[in-house]
Amino acid sequence: MEPVGFAPDWSDRPRKGKFYTGAESFPLPDGDDAAPGPAATVQEGVFGNADPKERCFSLPLLGGMLLDSYGRTGRRLGVQANTDLPSLPLYTDANWSRGTASGGGLYPATVYWVNGPGGPLAPGVHHYSTTHHAMQRLLTGDVSAEVREAAGLGPGPCPDMTTDQFLVLGVKFWQNAFKYNSFCMHAVSMDVGALLQTWRMWARARGLRIEPALWFDEERIARLLGLDVLDEGVFAVVPLTWERTAPPSTGHTAGPAARVRRTESERSRRVIPFETVRRIQAATLEKATARPEPGALVPAAVSPEPPSSAPGAALVALPEPAPLGLGVREALRRRRSSFGRFDARRALAADQLAATLAAAASASVGGDATGREGLFGQDGPDGQDGQDGHVRHVRQDTPRLTRLYVFVNHVEGIAPGAYAYEPGSAHGLRLVKAGPPGDFLQRNYFLSNYNLEQAAAVVVPAVRTAAVLDAVGDRGYRLVNATVGAVAQTFYTAATALGVGSGVALGFDTVSFVEELELAESGEAPLLIMLVGHERPGSADFRYEIA
Repeated sequence: MEPVGFAPDWSDRPRKGKFYTGAESFPLPDGDDAAPGPAATVQEGVFGNADPKERCFSLPLLGGMLLDSYGRTGRRLGVQANTDLPSLPLYTDANWSRGTASGGGLYPATVYWVNGPGGPLAPGVHHYSTTHHAMQRLLTGDVSAEVREAAGLGPGPCPDMTTDQFLVLGVKFWQNAFKYNSFCMHAVSMDVGALLQTWRMWARARGLRIEPALWFDEERIARLLGLDVLDEGVFAVVPLTWERTAPPSTGHTAGPAARVRRTESERSRRVIPFETVRRIQAATLEKATARPEPGALVPAAVSPEPPSSAPGAALVALPEPAPLGLGVREALRRRRSSFGRFDARRALAADQLAATLAAAASASVGGDATGREGLFGQDGPDGQDGQDGHVRHVRQDTPRLTRLYVFVNHVEGIAPGAYAYEPGSAHGLRLVKAGPPGDFLQRNYFLSNYNLEQAAAVVVPAVRTAAVLDAVGDRGYRLVNATVGAVAQTFYTAATALGVGSGVALGFDTVSFVEELELAESGEAPLLIMLVGHERPGSADFRYEIA
């Protein structure tokens, strides 16, 4: 991509997170991994149907969710085949691990907390410092109504639940573009979906609900946060149902022109704007408040049956998925990319493949575009307006935007070949092309950090991207990539819960995959590849926590 010949200046790279010099900071609690009833397992996080009125957020729960999703919880020091291995032992180049996956491990998302009077702290705007697991206060005063109105989420809070607590998800493009230049937008919009899906799994396992708004007045919220919207986009607004610690106060309320005046401390001496990134950002800003009507995405859904299945191919039934019994917190802290550790000598059990596929197929960013649970301010199925501030449990048909294709190398009881996965009651694989796919996979992978033939299976999510853009406009680009990011994060977490290796990669020849799977007519485009399988036993690692 343009600019051709661009090379990262690693000596002038930005921080992996924003830093506001002199801002008041207070530590967040770590939370815990316990739910009020059953254990907060990955099974519950992926497949559970939590009642939105079972629990409300509290400060310990918010702290636990942020720590487990984006806080620094460890270091990556295991011996593997990725190209950054030589620099990892150096503390200045430390690769801190987090529960959520990120393209290139760059973590460009910024989490802001806008809290009104219904929460535990004085109202204001805060920045989540991932380095310190702490909140930095950027503004004092109640601006929650400003966020609520900009996001189209209805008026004030109702008596028993507040809607004056919001997480706002921004993306500072330079934190990714310094390495990936114009490809940045593709990667960061997937990162947003991965983070949102971590929150959704974490919350669902504890009887909480996360339903983000992706369509809102982005420029208005950016002004409030003191951002240049072409340098840092605002990708999601997440309303939190909060446990009241006191009745709403009549304390200081910020005026209509209130905005964050503090500016971050930029580490890079030279910040380069990339014209392609700015053009995409400008396009997705247009009609940002035009939230899709229910059913708008139906024409963009994948067809019920795969268009490229071999003539007369019977459905290969999969066994019941293996249970995902590991705790969500433990799974997120164990999650890692396998980078060259796959070992084909031990085939993957069919029920383990079934579990990863069922989990990935269930993933969705939810909220105002595809969520079944609804949003503040959405109309319910009975036609009643949700403008009273409640989180509506809106039941509506959710269009299926992704189809999973599976290249089987070494799975017990399943012949090697390329298949399309049919979820739901079918829960099986339909043959697309017979024969070992290892040679095709490796020839069309650009990097040297994986041997794709050694993975038990390579799963490829595909989306009808052009159809989504036709249905909901250019902002649908964010939805497409966020959805695929959510699929990848669910895949990672499920594989970790099963105790098997996994990895996600973008460096492959998309056109060759379209041809191999015969997807040109359906308009489906593969957006990343996901690998699963057993790892070689006894891989070397370093116990940084006892050093």
